[in-house]
Amino acid sequence: MAYKTIDTRGMPCPLPILKARKAIGELPVGGILEVLSTDPGAHDDFRVFAETTGHVLLEGSHSDGVFRFLLRRMR
Repeated sequence: MAYKTIDTRGMPCPLPILKARKAIGELPVGGILEVLSTDPGAHDDFRVFAETTGHVLLEGSHSDGVFRFLLRRMR
């Protein structure tokens, strides 16, 4: 299974979403994208991103000021 990580820590909104959109497009269907972010609005942003693009948000966690999201590309 294809897996890619992007580090958007320190980037303000909307950069984490824009970078995630580009990166997930580079994965095959079924691939997993991991996104690291420090943007305080990232949790809501990635939930909406998954809902509006048809991808699946597998995980959203927060530890030591860093948000971690796992998205599965669905189309």
